[in-house]
Formats: sequence, C-alpha cells, structure tokens
Amino acid sequence: TLYGNMLKIASVSVTAISAADTDGDFVIASASGTVIANEPVKSLEITAGTSATIYFIPAYDFVGFTIAGSPVTTTGATVDPDGVTLYTATLSGGNAIAIAKVGF
Repeated sequence: TLYGNMLKIASVSVTAISAADTDGDFVIASASGTVIANEPVKSLEITAGTSATIYFIPAYDFVGFTIAGSPVTTTGATVDPDGVTLYTATLSGGNAIAIAKVGF
C-alpha cells in the first residue's frame, strides 16, 4: 500500500495483514508488533494479545473494534470513516485501544 511504503521510508517496520473476507473484516489471532491493514477496515477483531500497533484506514462502513468478541470503546482520536485517512490503533494491556490520526 502507499501508506505502507511511506512508513517503510520513515523507517517504521510493518507487516501487512489481510482481511478475513471481502467485506473488510479483519481478525488478528495474536496481536503483537506493528501491522498495517492492506485494505480499508470495516471491523477488526483481536482474539488474543496484549500489545500491538495497528495502522489502518477506516472503510466508509467502519463499525469498530472487538477484543475476544466484545465491543471496545476506544480512547483518543475520533475515527472519521472517510476511506482515506490513516490511523493507528494501539492495543495495551490486552483490553484497551487508543486511536491516533497519523500525519506525515
């Protein structure tokens, strides 16, 4: 992705992740490290993990995040589901997600 390449140029090491289906629903079985969603995200389920940074672009029909099946109320920036803005979702403690808008 364009953003993935920009992050690499900025010396941020990321691993691309793919959606579980064609609707932009992502599942991360073990959240750790730094990853980037390779397409706009409708939803993102984290089934296990304690810390990770997830770069993502919200799809127009973005619904949010879940951890082990439970919806998560995020802190930080408000996600504008415009299909173009890059954000980070930082998982900490295995149960909290902080959102930040990425600026280049």
